[in-house]
Amino acid sequence: MTDTRTLPQTASLDGTGLRRVLAVLCLTEITSWGILYYAFPVLSVSISADTGWSLPQITAAFSISQLAAALTGIPVGRIIDRIGPRTVMTAGSVLAVPSLLVVAAAPSLPIFYAGWIAAGIAMGGVLYPPAFAALTRWYGGGYVKALMILTLAAGLASTVFAPLTAALVDRYDWRTTYLVLAAVLAVVTVPGHLLGLRGRWPRPPTPVGDHPVDHRDASRSRAFLALVIALSLGAFAAFAGVFNLVPLLIEQGFSPSLAALTLGLGGAGQVLGRLGYLPIAARTTARTRIVVILAATAASTALLGIASTTIALISVAIGAGLIRGIFTLIQATAITDRWGATHYGRLNGLMSAPVVIVMALAPWAGTVLSAWTGSYARTYLILAALAVVAALIGAASIPHHRKADIAA
Repeated sequence: MTDTRTLPQTASLDGTGLRRVLAVLCLTEITSWGILYYAFPVLSVSISADTGWSLPQITAAFSISQLAAALTGIPVGRIIDRIGPRTVMTAGSVLAVPSLLVVAAAPSLPIFYAGWIAAGIAMGGVLYPPAFAALTRWYGGGYVKALMILTLAAGLASTVFAPLTAALVDRYDWRTTYLVLAAVLAVVTVPGHLLGLRGRWPRPPTPVGDHPVDHRDASRSRAFLALVIALSLGAFAAFAGVFNLVPLLIEQGFSPSLAALTLGLGGAGQVLGRLGYLPIAARTTARTRIVVILAATAASTALLGIASTTIALISVAIGAGLIRGIFTLIQATAITDRWGATHYGRLNGLMSAPVVIVMALAPWAGTVLSAWTGSYARTYLILAALAVVAALIGAASIPHHRKADIAA
């Protein structure tokens, strides 16, 4: 069963304040993910055609931005633990706007890269990890439901902003599109974080049990290392799989439009997975959840490499999306499940950094694997094997002081 191992904390926000914070973060996460992340794949072909820069060069700039986001997340977590999310998330929103303006106006590839590096630093301050830290501390024992609602809302980012971005670039060009999106980002996220994240930041909950947790001991433990490796391998398999799903399906005889529709159906599966997480968390241990979901990631990835009929591939793609939806919340709750919420921001930043890095490398690595193996189907079998390893390592990600969980 989920156990935060913390004493109840005095609420710093009443019910209205908590609902305000959650609503604001839902809105700003949809906007931030939609503009800073999901607009890029829609615009990349137009950028290449207009500038003459190759797609690999352009994609590398975006991947570097994800590396910057991962490294930024480590100090961001420490800051949020101390003073709360308002300052850092507002600063991230403010930085994101001129970063996109630099990207939009870039006359050369080095300046384009500089804009994306700055945007990556901004992402480290506004995407999931700081939002998760905010809700985990403010909501106390109700954090799982709050995180589920947030990820459900943020799952709409691509649904809202991918077609909006496509409509803008059809009417204007990619530079004007980024200017418009930067304006939307400024109007929604800067005042949202500045005004919506008001409220006293509660003291960290006091650890209970035989082994009060020091963040240094936790981050240096074998369980923490196992958790980071398991989540990183699982994220690599899952995201290399989703980013290379369309080429796999086309290789299997799908039309491009049907392949794109199948990818979208996988996104709908993520919503179902997140809706089901709350009852799953109430009935299982942290060890059971991580092992079963990583094993399910391996199974669904392998089936995508083996299946050959249209119905089977579409069904497995939806199932894989459902598993990814649960995986997101397992990652969001992993620290609290094992070490409590006392040092959540700091530990989650350390844990998330390598996960974000492998997620950034996964699309490119999946393409490399397909070239090396000669087919996307064989690539998915390799990714499935990595997920099996992740599940085995995940079993060792529970600290020794979690006696009840180990016994389970």
